[in-house]
Amino acid sequence: MLLTSLGDGQFFELAYSDGTGFVVDSAATRVWGTAGESQTMEDLATYFLGPVMGFILRRRGVTALHASALCIEGNAIVLAGPAGAGKSTSAAALALRGVPVLCEDIAALQEKDGSFFIERGYPRVCLWPESVAMLTGNAEGLPRLAANWEKCYLPLDGVKTKLEAEKRPLGAVYILAPRESAEDAPRIEGVSSREVLLELVQNTYMNWLLDRAQRAAEFEMLAQLVARVPVRRIVPHRDPARIGALCELILVDARRLLANQMAAAQPAGR
Repeated sequence: MLLTSLGDGQFFELAYSDGTGFVVDSAATRVWGTAGESQTMEDLATYFLGPVMGFILRRRGVTALHASALCIEGNAIVLAGPAGAGKSTSAAALALRGVPVLCEDIAALQEKDGSFFIERGYPRVCLWPESVAMLTGNAEGLPRLAANWEKCYLPLDGVKTKLEAEKRPLGAVYILAPRESAEDAPRIEGVSSREVLLELVQNTYMNWLLDRAQRAAEFEMLAQLVARVPVRRIVPHRDPARIGALCELILVDARRLLANQMAAAQPAGR
């Protein structure tokens, strides 16, 4: 993507090599899009719901994690990590086990009265064909995002999987580490607050757009998040067949963390 400022920052152009382009006004309240010569409206929508929406959130001052989020026990459980870490695949696997999804790829954070919330996203989880094959037994088992795209999507339509109805308070963040072949994987590792903070800073969406003041403000916000919300590192196994074990590990650990938080919040003597 090529980003160009127009009219002394009054507008921004986001241009792609296939000819697809968008223009966003400075306040990020209006967007104009044009599909490339061989592109369709579905292609345009795919760009819009991904990187263009990430840019819009940034222009509006919203911090978003490069993450997927699910709803467990009424709380948002975030799976963060770099591209290829398995965020979407893990979210889809949990969704197929009946866990509602809050959002995929872009997890918009909202802070209110000292608490953090994750906003509800679009009703689908985007997946590469190899993930589709692993989850459904058939690489063609899910529809494609668009005819020109290899990527597919799991619809969160309320039939086999569902989208959570509203934003949820942030209960825990899991940072997906590189996959390993070790026998004890998948596993959860201890990690220092400093390491956690640095990993979250690296996994915010489109952080390269920030100036120095914005980076400082975002760092302070994430530092407060780390101080208030449990953040864990989880190491998946290289074997795709162990995705079920990964899902079970996340569910058990998240429910335990949430139960501990509820117990700690109860008044003394109850």
